[in-house]
Amino acid sequence: MPKTLFITGASSGIGAATARAAAADGWNVALFARSEEKLTELASDIGGQALAMPGDVTRLQDIEAALGEATAHFGGLHAAFANAGLGLQTPGTAEGDPEEWRTLIDVNIMGVLYTARAAIPHLKKTKGHLVLTGSAAGRRHIKGSIYGASKWFVHGYAGNMAEEMRDWGGRCTVIAPGMVDTAFFSEAKPDKLQPQDVADAVMLALNAESRCGIREIFMMPQN
Repeated sequence: MPKTLFITGASSGIGAATARAAAADGWNVALFARSEEKLTELASDIGGQALAMPGDVTRLQDIEAALGEATAHFGGLHAAFANAGLGLQTPGTAEGDPEEWRTLIDVNIMGVLYTARAAIPHLKKTKGHLVLTGSAAGRRHIKGSIYGASKWFVHGYAGNMAEEMRDWGGRCTVIAPGMVDTAFFSEAKPDKLQPQDVADAVMLALNAESRCGIREIFMMPQN
């Protein structure tokens, strides 16, 4: 039976590239994001291996419902990729917008926690894998960066979950890319990492032998 991967932030960028890479590798993919139109188009492109499930990553009940539907449809869950994230339009503490901070925390931190909470009961049944999108910004200090601090949380949480999940045969990996050419940035960055590069890293972690827990993949553009 093919394995199943649940992806948040699946409608574009890294999430969509990972969905295509996983499907090409024989996985079923459960696609979760707010944009129903983009999800439906992506699922249609992939075919019967894909299931589009619109929802909001800041709502635990949306993720729980989607995972329930996905496991019923595909027969189980083998990996979950907490990929949804966003940055800030007004960076900094003195200059920043506290309401924007709250939105960032809801997506970048609570969305990761909600995805893990909803996925773990399913992953325990398959000794499955939790993958989190971190960042190079979560590995070094950047002047006043609140976004970077949110990714520090992701990196710390990933390590803690790796220790917890190994108790029942599960694995947890954080993928830490530098600048990636996605809609996250207002201008194209064609000389930087591409979403496919990050998708390849996710698949490397997922396809590693069960004896090998890849805790972190840190990748940077050469230019």
